[in-house]
Amino acid sequence: MEYIINLAILFCIYGMLALSLNMVIGMSGLVSLAQAAFYGIGAYATAIGMTSLGMGFFSSILLGILINAIISLVVGKILARFQYDYYAIVSAGLSVIVFSILLNWKDVTNGALGIYGIGKPAIGSYTFYSNATFLGLIFIFTVAVYLLYMWIDRSSFGRVLKGLREDEKLTQSMGYKTKHYKSIIFVLSATLSGVAGSFFASYIAFIDPSTFQLKEGIFLFTIIIVGGLSSALGSVVGALVLISLPEVLRFIGLPYETAAQLQQIIYGAMLVLMMVFKPQGLFGKYRM
Repeated sequence: MEYIINLAILFCIYGMLALSLNMVIGMSGLVSLAQAAFYGIGAYATAIGMTSLGMGFFSSILLGILINAIISLVVGKILARFQYDYYAIVSAGLSVIVFSILLNWKDVTNGALGIYGIGKPAIGSYTFYSNATFLGLIFIFTVAVYLLYMWIDRSSFGRVLKGLREDEKLTQSMGYKTKHYKSIIFVLSATLSGVAGSFFASYIAFIDPSTFQLKEGIFLFTIIIVGGLSSALGSVVGALVLISLPEVLRFIGLPYETAAQLQQIIYGAMLVLMMVFKPQGLFGKYRM
């Protein structure tokens, strides 16, 4: 049972990350590879807040949201000037920069040694020590992010984002300041990724920079390509498929090294096959 609960918690974490990333890529068509950076910032904000600053879990989430909002607002203003491949390249650069800071700012992040002893969430005198209660809490947050995604998708704001995706110049000609819309959705996506990072740090109780490299952003990108662009359901299903895949390989009985390499091959093959036979993903509304 604990094994199932562990998978469910990881699924909720990556479900939140996939939903937040799909807000940027799926709705507005902006190919961002910066999600791992904001995921890491949220995780480290919670880790430092709870171990060094004496903060509670929920106040450390707010700290992560604040830091991510400021950084993403500045970076979003810069990214709003770019389109297509240039947007992806610059956003990938942010992931590399944040990883380097987490690795080398040893006085704050403890470098490659990471931060351990991260506490569990608590409300009043009640602490979510057990994995079952932790799952209940993170599931509520995941559902909230899902409902937020659906609300944005159906709102006038979401319709402008979709117009931006289809033809930015036409959308501008209708009087919309598309750079502002790009910045807003980028900031929202970043802050939600930080929330997922906070839950990850608290659940694992130990983090180090290796978790938040650019390859993590590419993995999240794979999730929404498989699940489908601009689809909340696709984000969730994609996360479920790719989180479950390593466990399937583990049950086959392959050695760890072989399974890890095979996993990467399967991820690449899935991307190629999806782009060839179903470029909109399993439940997507648009082609990549």
